[in-house]
Amino acid sequence: RPRANVWQGRRSSCSPPPVQGTRGAMGILEKIKDIELEMSRTQKNKATEGHLGILKSKLAKLRTSLLAPPTKGGSNEGDGFEVSKYGHGRVALIGFPSVGKSTLLTLATGTDSEAAAYEFTTLTCIPGVIHYNGAKIQLLDLPGIIEGASDGKGRGRQVIAVAKSSDLILMVLDGTKSEAANSQYAHKEILTRELEAVGLRLNQTPPQIYIKAKHSGGVQVNNVVPGGLTRMTDATVLKVLAEYKIHHCELLFREDASVDQLIDALEGNRKYIKCLYVYNKVDALTMEEVDSLSRRPNSVCISCHLELGMDRMLRRVWDSMGLVRVYTKTPGKKPDFDEPVVLADHRGGCKVKNFCNQIHNTLAKTLKYAQVWGVSTKHMGQRVGLKHLLGDEDVVQIVKGDKPEPDDLKGRFSTTKRNDPARIGDRVKKAKLKT
Repeated sequence: RPRANVWQGRRSSCSPPPVQGTRGAMGILEKIKDIELEMSRTQKNKATEGHLGILKSKLAKLRTSLLAPPTKGGSNEGDGFEVSKYGHGRVALIGFPSVGKSTLLTLATGTDSEAAAYEFTTLTCIPGVIHYNGAKIQLLDLPGIIEGASDGKGRGRQVIAVAKSSDLILMVLDGTKSEAANSQYAHKEILTRELEAVGLRLNQTPPQIYIKAKHSGGVQVNNVVPGGLTRMTDATVLKVLAEYKIHHCELLFREDASVDQLIDALEGNRKYIKCLYVYNKVDALTMEEVDSLSRRPNSVCISCHLELGMDRMLRRVWDSMGLVRVYTKTPGKKPDFDEPVVLADHRGGCKVKNFCNQIHNTLAKTLKYAQVWGVSTKHMGQRVGLKHLLGDEDVVQIVKGDKPEPDDLKGRFSTTKRNDPARIGDRVKKAKLKT
C-alpha cells in the first residue's frame, strides 16, 4: 500500500510535458478575471478613485502582455488572416456569426463568399474590392467573433489583428437582436468591449496629454483646462504614474481627460479608428424601430435580403474614410478625369506635397508652383505651394522650376563644406615669394 502511494503521485513518462506558453497565458487570464471582479465589487466614489486607477493600470499592463507575440519556445495558435493591402483604403467587416457579412460582401463587391443558414460559415479572410467614385476600396470579410474573442476564443485575436490594420470598421449587427427590437441583446456593447480590450478605440480621438520623461525633479503635473481637471485628482495621477514606475516626468493636460485616457497615453499602443454601425435585416422590424436605429450616431440600416440601403451605406463609408480625389492636368490640354489621384488624412495627408509624392518622389523638390481649380481655391487657376490643402475633385497642374542639381553647386557659394580647395575655380595658388 505505501508503494502504491509512492507511484500514485508520479507522472507517466509517456504523458507530454505542459506547454510553458499556455501556462503563462492562463495565468494572465486568471489575473485579468480577478482584477475585473475586484473592480466590479468596488464602489465608485472619491475615496476609491485612486484604487480604481491602480486596478485599471494593472489591467492595461496585463492585456498588453497578453497581446505580445509568443516566444520561440511557446506554441503558435495558428496562422493569421492577413492579406496584402490593395486600393486606396481598407474596410473590415466585424460582427457576430450569421449577421449577413458574407452576403454584404457579395452585394458590395461581387466577390463570391459562401453564405449559409448555419453559424461560422466563413472560416478565413475573404477580400473584395469596392469601385466607388473612381476609387478602389478593399473590403475584408472576416470570420464571426464571439464574446471572449480578446482572450483568444474562436481565433478572435487573428480577426481583431486584421481589423487593426484597417482604415474603417463596419460593425455588422442583426437588427432583430438590437436594443430597439429586443432589450435583452447587447451585441454592440459586447463587440465594442472586445475591441477596446485589445487597444482599439472606436470613434475617438487621441487624448491631448503631453508626457516627457526626466531623470530627476519628481513629477510635475500641469493643465491648461479652464476650471482644472474634474474627472480625476492629482493624487490619482500620481498613483497611476507610480504603477508604471514613472517617478520623474513632466505631465501636461490640454483637455479634461479621464483615468482611461491617461492610461492610453502612457501605454502608447492604442489605435484610434472610425467605426460605422450597420444594422442588417431591418426588413423584419417595424417602421418605428428602423427610425430609432437610423437616428443613432454613426449608424445605417440596410437589408441584404431585399438589397435596401446599399447606396446610402457606400456613401457613408466614403464620407467616413475622408478620401479626396485629385485630377491631373497637363499644360495646354484638358484634365484627365479617368484616373484620379486619391489622397486621405490617414495615409499621409491631402496637401500638394502629398499629391506630388504620389506621382514621383522627386517632383516636390523641383516644383515651382501648382495651379489648382476647385473648391479649395479662392479663384480658378490659383497658384499655390506645397502646403496648400486640396479638396475633393480638385484639378491640379504642376509647373516645374529650373532648380540646379546639388552637384552643380560648386565654387565659393557652395552650400556644402568642401575640404579640397584646389577644385574651387576662383581660388588660385599664389607663387612663393622669392627671397
